[in-house]
Amino acid sequence: MKKVMFVSSTGGHLSELLKLEPLFKEFDYHLVTEKTKSNISLKEKYKVSYLVYGTKKQLFSYFFKFAFNILKSFYLFLKYQPDYVVTTGTHTAVPLCYIAHLFKRKVIFIETFANAKSQTQAGKMIYPIADLFIVQWESMLEFYPNAIYGGWIF
Repeated sequence: MKKVMFVSSTGGHLSELLKLEPLFKEFDYHLVTEKTKSNISLKEKYKVSYLVYGTKKQLFSYFFKFAFNILKSFYLFLKYQPDYVVTTGTHTAVPLCYIAHLFKRKVIFIETFANAKSQTQAGKMIYPIADLFIVQWESMLEFYPNAIYGGWIF
């Protein structure tokens, strides 16, 4: 059975990712997101690991949290050794996608539904290494010409 790591930051990106839940039972999956009060209960329903929540609004502490998350992402990747990394973004997912790419695993990025007219930072960073890049709005093909228009997750 293929191993798939589903990765996203908390909030709307996680809500989008969880719309893919029907796929979880088709794979040996593991979910990775940031640990917050609002999603700690995910452990009751899913196989999940948490990264440290950080926001760029607190830039000094974010730098250290992001560095820690890179190390933890590497650890989680080695522990679960996924064949695929599937993500809806954002900054939390970037290190895991690059680690997967480094180890020649498949990276699937789904650009957020929230952006119909501009690229996200994570999208810009992952687009060059993604094996499959999916947009939810046809208008986004202008920014990502090699992407696939997949329609809305919701």
